[in-house]
Amino acid sequence: MVDVLERASVLEDMLKAKGVSKYAIDVSEGEMHELNTELSNFTLYRTIFSNSASVVVYIDNKKGSASGNSLLDEDLQQLVDDACSGAESAVADEANDIAPYQEPEVFHTGPYEPDMDRFYDRMEEMLTSIEQEYPKILLMQTIGSYTKSHSVYANSNGTRFESFDGVYNVGLEFAGNDGERTTGINGASVCMHDLDTPILDLSLLRTMLSNTQDSLYVVPMGEKFEGTVIFDPNATGSFVDMLVENFMSSTVIVEGTSLWLDKVGEQVSHESVTLRLQSQDERLVVQSPVTEDGYRAQNVTLIENGVLQSHLLSLYASRKTGRPVTKNSGSCYVLEPGNTPYKELLSGVKRGLLVGWFSGGRPGVNGEFSGVAKSSFYIENGEIKGTVMETMINGNLADVFKNVTGISSELYSDGIMAFPYVRVEGITISGA
Repeated sequence: MVDVLERASVLEDMLKAKGVSKYAIDVSEGEMHELNTELSNFTLYRTIFSNSASVVVYIDNKKGSASGNSLLDEDLQQLVDDACSGAESAVADEANDIAPYQEPEVFHTGPYEPDMDRFYDRMEEMLTSIEQEYPKILLMQTIGSYTKSHSVYANSNGTRFESFDGVYNVGLEFAGNDGERTTGINGASVCMHDLDTPILDLSLLRTMLSNTQDSLYVVPMGEKFEGTVIFDPNATGSFVDMLVENFMSSTVIVEGTSLWLDKVGEQVSHESVTLRLQSQDERLVVQSPVTEDGYRAQNVTLIENGVLQSHLLSLYASRKTGRPVTKNSGSCYVLEPGNTPYKELLSGVKRGLLVGWFSGGRPGVNGEFSGVAKSSFYIENGEIKGTVMETMINGNLADVFKNVTGISSELYSDGIMAFPYVRVEGITISGA
């Protein structure tokens, strides 16, 4: 193990010796304990240690950066030299900058020492439960890990943040199999800070296993039609990510291509939609206390009751456009739940789909999207009739959030983000 505070100080001394007066650094060490299984049998236990360092320098408004996985003196010096060389060949841009001084702070998230014996027991319990409760699930692989890290961020304005993080994670790879038919491969993961709850009871794991079993039996859907779609929490997350990327991100605001470029303070979606970025939230396990720009992260509301409150702008994008910087890196989404139980959302569908996840390219500048609805089920008169194959859905991304007709009261978190079920009208559905 290394002393990351001492290594950060050494790196700063090297930058100052090089004559760099504006910089930001990040130094970290990590430790991961990993349990692997194949076909429900434990096959591997290992411990992996890691180090990393990154350097960003600004010389005459020109930016250079470098990163590596060694904290030895000679390798840190090489990072400094490479970053400076990068800045020398870069194009000057007055929008390049670092976060201002903020009071030093130390962050603690999750357990900093693992209980691997109990983690093993929880993993074994999960494997037994899947075998007993989901007999048509072929569990190909699971990876359980506990990861801890100690990191330091510092910049030349005097800001210094130190973070201690610990988290358990379980990832599963599985398919449906009844001896004659096999579904496509599916996957799921969940993060946790404690081991108080059986792993299988977390997030959407049971639902995803059950849906994968049901996907063995395909029903014909008929001709192309415009209908209702219920996005499950995973699919909701995909559409939220596309929404932010297409209409609120730094890139589209700087380029001026966003349909929501001048919509802050205006209604952009149904009034039931409230979307937040939560750097600290009890519903989330993985938290981001420091932004990529070096700000102490804050909770940010992007959309409240359908009204656009903020774009998601980096410091560079803020200086480039003259708009407010967003003190959040955009990694902790929470779409607030509604008041309608999922079963009521389902009962209100005359004809449509329950979509597990969406596979498609990035929507166009105007928001038009088209892609395949994966792990999806045909709904008729409020009842799920069976799974569908190679079914396409298309529509307009902005209209999706305007045409919301219900958000579930249930909220599901994988530990990184939290989303409900969302019912939307006016989606074009076509398939076999």
